[in-house]
Amino acid sequence: MPRFSVIVPAYQVQACLSQCLDSVLAQSCADLELIAVDDCSPDACGALIDEYAAGDARVKAVHLAENQGPGGARNAGMAEASGDYLVFLDGDDTLAPDALRALADRIEETGEPDVLVYDYARTYWDGRQVRSRLAGRLAEEGPAPFRLADRPGVLRVLTAAWNKACRREFVERHGFAFPPGAYEDTPWTFPVLMAAESIATLDRVCVHYRQRRRSGALVGADRRHFDLFAQYDRVFAHLETHPELDRWRPELFRRMIDHYAAVVTRRGRLPRGSHAEFLRRARAHYRRYRVPGTRMRPRHALVRFGLRRTFRALRLASAARRRTLRTTVRLARALRAGALRLHYRLQLRLPVRADRAVFAAEAGPGDPGALEEALRAHAPHIRTAWLARPEQQHAVAPGPRLVRPGTAAYWTALARSAYLVTDDVLERRLRKRRGQVVIRTGQGTPLGHMGLDLLERPAAARGTDFAALMRAVDQWDHVLSGNRYATLVWERVLPGRYRTLEYGAPRNDVFQRATSADVTRLRESLGVPPGAVAILYAPAHRDHRRTQGPLIDLAGVARRLGPRFVVLARTPYDPGAGGDAGGRIIDVRDHPSVPSLCLASDALLTDYASLMFDYACLDRPIVVHTADWAAYEAARGTYFDLRAFPPGAVARSEDELADIFASGHWRGSRSAQLRTAFRERFCPYDDGRAAERVVRHVMLGEPPEALPAVVPLAERHPVPSACTRAPAATVPRPSGGVPVTR
Repeated sequence: MPRFSVIVPAYQVQACLSQCLDSVLAQSCADLELIAVDDCSPDACGALIDEYAAGDARVKAVHLAENQGPGGARNAGMAEASGDYLVFLDGDDTLAPDALRALADRIEETGEPDVLVYDYARTYWDGRQVRSRLAGRLAEEGPAPFRLADRPGVLRVLTAAWNKACRREFVERHGFAFPPGAYEDTPWTFPVLMAAESIATLDRVCVHYRQRRRSGALVGADRRHFDLFAQYDRVFAHLETHPELDRWRPELFRRMIDHYAAVVTRRGRLPRGSHAEFLRRARAHYRRYRVPGTRMRPRHALVRFGLRRTFRALRLASAARRRTLRTTVRLARALRAGALRLHYRLQLRLPVRADRAVFAAEAGPGDPGALEEALRAHAPHIRTAWLARPEQQHAVAPGPRLVRPGTAAYWTALARSAYLVTDDVLERRLRKRRGQVVIRTGQGTPLGHMGLDLLERPAAARGTDFAALMRAVDQWDHVLSGNRYATLVWERVLPGRYRTLEYGAPRNDVFQRATSADVTRLRESLGVPPGAVAILYAPAHRDHRRTQGPLIDLAGVARRLGPRFVVLARTPYDPGAGGDAGGRIIDVRDHPSVPSLCLASDALLTDYASLMFDYACLDRPIVVHTADWAAYEAARGTYFDLRAFPPGAVARSEDELADIFASGHWRGSRSAQLRTAFRERFCPYDDGRAAERVVRHVMLGEPPEALPAVVPLAERHPVPSACTRAPAATVPRPSGGVPVTR
């Protein structure tokens, strides 16, 4: 008996059906049967289903002699089901990766509930994914499982069959089945939820609900919307035969009227000339099923009184009001923009203030933040300010004045500050003045192509305004660089008249100043267990991928390594989406300080991210995963073959990756030799005083020969990791074998 019976009705979805079936068969939880029902589809759906059934024993093909609609097709699938739980999926939708594993874990955790309700995301043709607005009602808080009376808000979640897993024995005992016609989910969902003795929720997107570019089922004008009346008749007929459920009548009445109002008010839903008929029937239902004392909402008046013309007039008035409001807002914005332009021109006529410096950072404080801190320490007479949007202000260190872009203070700061420091293109409307100095902090040491080299890489250059970039380059006076290799690259791909300051990366100064107490404090704040080996996982952006999804099975790797290891996952996606890792994955994607994450970790796991060049300053192990090197090199282009000159151990597969950590190779002598050579080439000046050199040379005017001498690599002592200070421990290899002592 399989754990899940996944039932997929298919009718005229031949273009999407393979993707749907593949999403089920590729699940990490393989304890399933896939029942694909050909609803007498006139296209190739039936043939596709037969092909899958022939190739995988878990697929059971069901062919209907005549079209019965989604409800009848699901009923036919249920008749063939033998799994513990029924999971429904439409033929043009897909299961999210590891969704069934998450369902199985939650079902076991909550004691085999009758119904498990989970979330979905609408997916659009351009790759956008929008999660349900009512996801908050699926929060996994409070006792679980529960009854509907304990959390009635679950009744307001989308009335679809495919966002719920139902225990098959429960469904068969109550004789639940789908009715004919459209909106067949409605008289299924409500009775199922009301009858369930135990319900649980899973706050996770398990279904990707495809949104068609053109009108699909029940989206365009169609008489099938009138089926809604028969379906609600069935809902209330169910209440008549089950008096113990009468307490839900007011809520179901409100849901019904809201549903009718949504259909009749949404443009293009009903065929032309049918609105009056729909409202007459809706009004009849209002009178038939209304519960005395039910509080009437404004939208209910449309149905109760059949006020179609009144509602249409109100809708037209509302549209006119919105147009007027938009026009007023545009006019106000234009007036404000004109006033700010005038203000900026006036400020440009006033003297530049030599005791002012402004800082801006797109990628977190980074180098600008380190320079601002050094400026306050070595040139306290210069007042500093940060240009930061509201969402960036939490990442700015306390002390300097915060200036919001687009305000009068913002333009004053740009017009009159002597020093402008940024890690990106500053303000495109900036007019650099005589006496102003623009410092462009580096973007790190590049591995992938940057700047003008991206002209030949359209995937990586998507959206880049090269003309604007070159105008910004012409304004730079100084560009910071961490090594000779980076200097040669940047000066070629961003040609300009600036001077390169090869003093090291200011953001890496903290690695030399931090103490063991700082490391301990950071690990505690992140929730790293004492004695654990913390691996910072930070992959590079993939230009050739429309969406930044998982590159490795992080949860699977964490499970194979065992409880000794934890992963600090700094990924652009939810690192927990790959399944349960026993709490060994810590989501740090929103952490404001990358240097803090580096200090808290014991090793770095990356692929092609430039963070490896900064992390090498810590002299801690680095492991690179190069499974898709060919694709990355083709899309982005690289300046050298990382596999030939790596900073540590190289893994070409997940098996190699797990073995590198379990065997101790990640911190072995060969890895240390590779890291030493890497540091010598890319970290020659990162001795903890890079920011000081910049401030003393640029702001205080000291000549290069008077600046602090660079500390040789052999004499630097970056703070050791917690793992280095911990006693040796024995870790089992993921595939068994001899334990490895470290």
